[in-house]
Amino acid sequence: MVREIERTELNALLALYTHLHEKNMPEWSEHLKRTWEAITQDKNHHIIVNIVDGRMVSSCACVIIPNLTRGIRPYALIENVVTHSDYRGMGHATACLDYAKALAEREHCYKIMLLAGSREDATLRFYEHAGYNSAEKTAFVQRLE
Repeated sequence: MVREIERTELNALLALYTHLHEKNMPEWSEHLKRTWEAITQDKNHHIIVNIVDGRMVSSCACVIIPNLTRGIRPYALIENVVTHSDYRGMGHATACLDYAKALAEREHCYKIMLLAGSREDATLRFYEHAGYNSAEKTAFVQRLE
């Protein structure tokens, strides 16, 4: 079942993120609590999850960003696409991306941007198959310490 995350599911999400690039779940702290509250209270920040047999197996974050160009239409940014390693290749992440696309369409976004941290051919083909292209824009990232 693909849906938006519930406030009580933070631990399951953090456990799933260990299959993305996190090595361990972060320790509970006031900073973590405030960040989670900010995310769950932001009407433009959507964490989409796929639940299979009661287990969170895939997720992505979709943020709707208000915009003053393109007819004053917002755009969407997708990040943190992850699937539990035992559930990869079964369409779970695609279902999350499809949900994010429907959400972006409902909000009248004119585009969706997705940045992939992986350069693996299989990952890039997955995003292309989901409808994204890497030829239209050039992405630049500046890491901040």
